[in-house]
Amino acid sequence: MDFENMNPVKNPKESRSNGLSYQQLLDTDSREVPDVLRMQSSRDLPFVRVPIDRYTSQAFHDLEFEKIWKKVWQFACREEQIPEVGDHQIYDIGKLSILIVRGQDAIIRAFHNTCLHRGRALKDRPGRSLQLQCPFHGWTWNLDGSLKQIPCRWDFDHVKNEKTSLTEIKVGTWGGFVFINPDPNAEAFEDYIGDLPSHFERWPLEERYIAAHVGRIMECNWKVAQEGFMEAYHVASTHPQMLSAIGDANSQYDAWDHFSRAITANMTPSPHLRKKPSEQEQLDAMMGVSLDGKPSMTVPEQRTARQTLGQLSRMQLQGLVPSVQDLSDAELSDSIYYTLFPNFHPWGAYNRITYRFRPLGNSPNQSLMEVFYLAPFRGKRPDPHPFQLLNAHASWTEAPQLGSLAKVFDQDTLNMAAVQKGLHAAGHQEVTFSQYQETKIRHFHSLLDQYVKS
Repeated sequence: MDFENMNPVKNPKESRSNGLSYQQLLDTDSREVPDVLRMQSSRDLPFVRVPIDRYTSQAFHDLEFEKIWKKVWQFACREEQIPEVGDHQIYDIGKLSILIVRGQDAIIRAFHNTCLHRGRALKDRPGRSLQLQCPFHGWTWNLDGSLKQIPCRWDFDHVKNEKTSLTEIKVGTWGGFVFINPDPNAEAFEDYIGDLPSHFERWPLEERYIAAHVGRIMECNWKVAQEGFMEAYHVASTHPQMLSAIGDANSQYDAWDHFSRAITANMTPSPHLRKKPSEQEQLDAMMGVSLDGKPSMTVPEQRTARQTLGQLSRMQLQGLVPSVQDLSDAELSDSIYYTLFPNFHPWGAYNRITYRFRPLGNSPNQSLMEVFYLAPFRGKRPDPHPFQLLNAHASWTEAPQLGSLAKVFDQDTLNMAAVQKGLHAAGHQEVTFSQYQETKIRHFHSLLDQYVKS
């Protein structure tokens, strides 16, 4: 592979590779581009280096639990996973276990997943029940958290019903997602997510269903795992087979209050390449021909690979998305990936990906990465695809519902355990981030710093 001298300019706000900027690429689109893709939001972010012990220290892991996971709004489940009265899901984070329940009044509530008698978890798995009964001694609560009954009630006259309701946790919803916050004094959910919903007005996430939900145990800190999916800087070394079709170093990065965004143009070659690939080579690289040898479609004469992929996507979404013919090539081709602090990663337009990353148990060295595919549908909402958990040594290809991206995820996750090992073995004290291409990571660490020091 030949690499050109990329000569970035010195001002971090303008720092990017030589070549076509994302905004210049939008000017060539075959459709009108939505305003949300024309938005740009650069910020002065202080963190170009952070201490390694943010990823390796048990003390910092414990601090995160107290200052982050017990204090912030976080994605717990999808509304479609609890559609009927009595449906419940369990969201575990660190030492916390939270029960999300659809009540008799159809309201979604969340409670600490703990019996107020002897502390047993009320529920061990997702399911449906019209009451919340502890399997140990049978203490039972209504779906709104009020106490229903205690076996041998005569022996507990010191227990007052009005003071024995389950401890309720704050709930917020947006885009079909259910969020929880264990902090009773937390700011309103709408204030926390800010303008994020306006970015998705054109691509409503509530009108999707879970076409795939796969998790994999990662032998690394949760931040190591998610940071691998917050920039395109890694593409040249980790996914070299895709360089003909990804303008990696020409990505646009933006940051707002609690959320950030990257946009990486597809069907446009990487500026790392000395020789420009043909339109057919660009399409082949994106369609996976270089990974699995499957034949690709042909780029018609007088069309670009970008226009061809856009038209193919319009055909696939026909009947599923009412405004599909108005969608731009950018919306149907590019990777538009958001991060809502601390660990929620929905993708924009009609890319189906949403990621979630969280600590696994009480160790800084293990985490859980989850991939959701959220797909549009016609007619009645399909049932959500059941969750599949892969162990730490499994290949993502063991989840065939992920399709060709499973091999790409394998390339990504191959780095993660090696990063964690390297951090523990390091003779230096800090990791270093770029000024622009790792904007999302720097934005994350600036927020992390604010919370842990609060």
